[in-house]
Formats: sequence, C-alpha cells, structure tokens
Amino acid sequence: MRKTRPIHPWPLRLTHWLNVVAMVMMIGSGWQIYDGAPLFNFTFPPLLTIGAWLGAGIAWHLAFLWLFLPNGIVYLVWAFSSGHFAKFFPLRPRDIFYDLVAALRFKLPQEKGVYNAVQKLVYLGVLLAGVVIVVSGLAIWKPVQLWFFCDLCGGYFAARYVHFFAMAVIVAFIFVHVVMVALVPKTLPAMILGGDEQNNET
Repeated sequence: MRKTRPIHPWPLRLTHWLNVVAMVMMIGSGWQIYDGAPLFNFTFPPLLTIGAWLGAGIAWHLAFLWLFLPNGIVYLVWAFSSGHFAKFFPLRPRDIFYDLVAALRFKLPQEKGVYNAVQKLVYLGVLLAGVVIVVSGLAIWKPVQLWFFCDLCGGYFAARYVHFFAMAVIVAFIFVHVVMVALVPKTLPAMILGGDEQNNET
C-alpha cells in the first residue's frame, strides 16, 4: 500500500505566503520609519517605502506586526509538532562546506522537498533573524513596558541597530531566495499548489 503526501503541506504554504505579505509591508514601512531618524548617512528612496510620512509608516508597521507575529508562531508550532523542523537536522560543518563549494560551482543538485546543508543553515539563520527582529522591534516600540527586551538588546538605541541589521539579514535572504527561484523556477509551483506527491512504501 502506498501513502502519498504533498512536498509542501498546506500549513507551510499558507504561512509562507502570509509571511510574504507581512514582510513586504513591514520592510517597506520600516524603511519609512528609518528615514524619519536615519541611523546611517543614507535614506531609502520614497518609492521603496510604504507610508507617505512617519506616522503612516508606523501605523502600517504596527498593523502588519499582528500578521507577522501570530503567523510566525503558528509556523513554529506546526513545524515542531509535525516534524517539519527535523528536516533542518543534522547540520554538520563538513556538509555545509561541501555543499557551499558545490553551490559556488553551480553543481549543487536541487531536489524538491529536500534541503541541502547550505539551505538548512540559511533557513535556520533567517528564523533566528526573525526572532531577533521581533524582540528588538518590541523593545523599540515599548522600551518601558518591555524593558527586559530593551535590556536584552543593550538599551533602546542599541535595539535600533540590532533591528536594522536583523532587517538587513532578512532582506539579503529574500533577495537570494528570489534569485534562486528565478534560476530554478520549477520549485515555485510546489510552494503554490503543494507539488508532486511523494510516495512512501508502508
């Protein structure tokens, strides 16, 4: 008897696409907030920001926080309870090195539903960046009420830098992710429709 299952189960696909919406809105509105009080000697072009002014940027940012945060919690609960998180392990330095070399030589095989060592490392890294950006964002938003998050980040002003660099990691991940999908477009339908079913002997 054969049991079948999709490559990407529906909870994974749903949380993925909700996260796409949340991240686009939060990054764009976050850039608008940043432009109101830049940390560095540059600002983001208005065409790349969301919200015509600082107050609107903050409003959009907080609105989509309540999509991003619950959606992330749902994903983590599902990933742990379903065993999906186990796909990221084991993660050995030797495997990361070999797969990184293969990727740089464009000889890394792509298998649907299977993560290579580089992908495991990157996905775990961006999940960690997601936790950091939430903690630092809450510290910036409510530095008095959530003083423990503020202290964890090294204070209010340090939290702004932590938040910025966590955002930079996530944006870099999104850029690479989109480029990889463009180079290997056959991976996209599976994230929309679930993909070809995998057969398992029982």
